[in-house]
Amino acid sequence: MKQNREGSTCSPAVLSPAPTLPRCSPAASEMSKDMMPGPYPRTPEERAAAAKKYNMRVEDYQPYPDDGLGYGDYPMLPNKSQYERDPWYQWDQPDMRHNWGEPMHWDFDMYIRNRVDTSPTVVPWHTMRKHFFIFLSTMLIMFVLGEIYPSYRPVGPKQYPFNDLYLERGGDPNKKPPTVIHYEI
Repeated sequence: MKQNREGSTCSPAVLSPAPTLPRCSPAASEMSKDMMPGPYPRTPEERAAAAKKYNMRVEDYQPYPDDGLGYGDYPMLPNKSQYERDPWYQWDQPDMRHNWGEPMHWDFDMYIRNRVDTSPTVVPWHTMRKHFFIFLSTMLIMFVLGEIYPSYRPVGPKQYPFNDLYLERGGDPNKKPPTVIHYEI
């Protein structure tokens, strides 16, 4: 008897036509049972076991608070983006700056390198704010000047063939059409 991810058992008669993959097996994209968070650690022994499970020292292990959100015994890691990690270190996954067996942040998808950057800024905030307001006021002044003094490209009248379509536009066929000068470009 096999046990599926909900905890119920599958008998050998419920196997799929392929002999290697039973129907009750979990999808390949899901986390394995040993990677899923366990219950919140209440005793020091449970805390030490959870720290060992996540390859952490007991002193460094701090679980999320047991507030009913389902974090369980998962470690609460600092909210730091991958930009803050050493780019010259030989990571097992260099694009994620992550080593095998190292716990990932619960919200790791928020702290990957093309999302939030929590690294300290090189430029102070008051300087960035000053530059932003200078840019914003300059653009506002330019928009106001553009409204006061509009500028348009020079455009000539529309040119039509055959004497400016004199007959097609309702001209009298008995009269001579006015002379139209077409400009060469």
